[in-house]
Amino acid sequence: MHSSPSTPSTPRTSGIPGSTVIGTPEHPHEHQHAMPHGWRRWLYATNHKDIGTMYLVFSLAMLMSGGLLAMIIRAELFQPGLQLLQPEFYNQLVTLHGLVMVFGAIMPAFVGFANWMIPLQIGAADMAFARMNNFSFWLLPPAAILLIGSFAVEGGATASGWTLYPPLSLQMGIGMDMAILAVHLMGISSILGAINIVTTVLNMRAPGMTLMKMPMFCWNWLITAYLLIAVMPVLAGAVTMLLTDRHFGTTFFNASGGGDPVMFQHLFWFFGHPEVYIMILPGFGIISHVIPAFSRKPLFGYASMVYATSAIAILSFIVWAHHMFTTGMPVTGQLFYMYATMLVAVPTGVKIFNWLSTMWRGSLSFETPMLWAVGFIFVFTMGGFTGLILAVTPIDINVHDTYYVIAHFHYVLVAGSLFALFTGYYFWAPKWTGHKINEWRGKFHFWNSMIWFNVGFFPMHFLGLAGMPRRYVDYPAQFADFNAVASIGALLFGLAQVYFIFWVLIPNIRGGEKASAHPWDGAEGLEWTVASPAPWHTFEKPPVVK
Repeated sequence: MHSSPSTPSTPRTSGIPGSTVIGTPEHPHEHQHAMPHGWRRWLYATNHKDIGTMYLVFSLAMLMSGGLLAMIIRAELFQPGLQLLQPEFYNQLVTLHGLVMVFGAIMPAFVGFANWMIPLQIGAADMAFARMNNFSFWLLPPAAILLIGSFAVEGGATASGWTLYPPLSLQMGIGMDMAILAVHLMGISSILGAINIVTTVLNMRAPGMTLMKMPMFCWNWLITAYLLIAVMPVLAGAVTMLLTDRHFGTTFFNASGGGDPVMFQHLFWFFGHPEVYIMILPGFGIISHVIPAFSRKPLFGYASMVYATSAIAILSFIVWAHHMFTTGMPVTGQLFYMYATMLVAVPTGVKIFNWLSTMWRGSLSFETPMLWAVGFIFVFTMGGFTGLILAVTPIDINVHDTYYVIAHFHYVLVAGSLFALFTGYYFWAPKWTGHKINEWRGKFHFWNSMIWFNVGFFPMHFLGLAGMPRRYVDYPAQFADFNAVASIGALLFGLAQVYFIFWVLIPNIRGGEKASAHPWDGAEGLEWTVASPAPWHTFEKPPVVK
């Protein structure tokens, strides 16, 4: 399985203009026979590739679980009237769908990519803290069991929305406490993972790889990790205050005791808005590798990409209250948050411009990863524009808590984060599995996802503009047609992901055409100097980047 890589006759570029990798690529570790087998390999895993794989498998299981909840929600909304669900259970589904997708699917998937790719891209033998890496993964399965298991307890799961706003969250049963504990476990996991990534990137780069020669994926994850370390403790504090309000007689958020429910919103969104960028910046990093590879040109404006990412991260801390325009904020506050939010469009626009400039007059080819990357730019830009519209206070006050908001954040989170994850999978899968992807199947998955995603979520803009509120189990007949279209699109989009698992992912792991060490002729970087599949141990002697 771990055959020796073929040695390239010429130095390979590291992916950064003006730098090359000197020396022969990695040969498999002599002690590879010491690789553990069976359950011990996974339970005690300290190898970054094994832990990355576990994160990705876990996130896929959560994606399917959260997707199943979404299918039930859309089945209920297919027609007006109550079809399948009682309102209380419907709200539980909506809440758990959000929590499972954000904390269980998207975030762990990007951490899985980080575990797999960062050591390979910077020429490190492994992550900095291998045992902590193992611990941060194994916090996630108990959290998932707590979240999904809360359906089975008395009173059911929490039904307060994924934002867990009081006073609703103060009135829920034990399912709410299970959700708080699950959020704590997932938060600890994120903080530990982020510390590991920061330490690895800052201290374990190959000789000669300065920060400004580092691959964009590593840059984006470094900035994301700082965001995680900054905002996760704020969420932990907020949900702990909820817990003490519920059981220990405090009144942080209870108005009858002098508390303020709006304070929870401030705390939550101080976490929640940077969280949005935590879920997209690593995706930007993936796109910044795929576009140059299939344009056969270096990334346009590498330095400006780094500064734009940093600017997005810094701005993310001062825009949180744009989620709260309807809470009675003074006009001065509304103006500040409106202008600050619009400012985020500038560095984001720089990134879009740089990707398009990379493609401009490049030698383009549209293999599956490139299709996903171009599709990502298209739909993510649409989501960005609706975000800009929501930044305008008077418009936001009218469409706040309607399906317009649902449409907006699904365009940036599904068509953004999830599409970026698929881009990365199709790009790096040959390095992970040692097999090439079946192009026809990959493209079938892409076109079905792209078409049915838009059929499912584009009508929600119109529903929102017409005034349909979110989190309602029933609705007037005037919204029926667009809801039926949205439900059909969402169902077929979900089936496209089932197709991905059984007709793309599993066949790719089990076999297929053997991939060379360098399967994409335009791809650059240290990860393409090791064999495919990547040996269990890589870079025992770090390569030198010049």
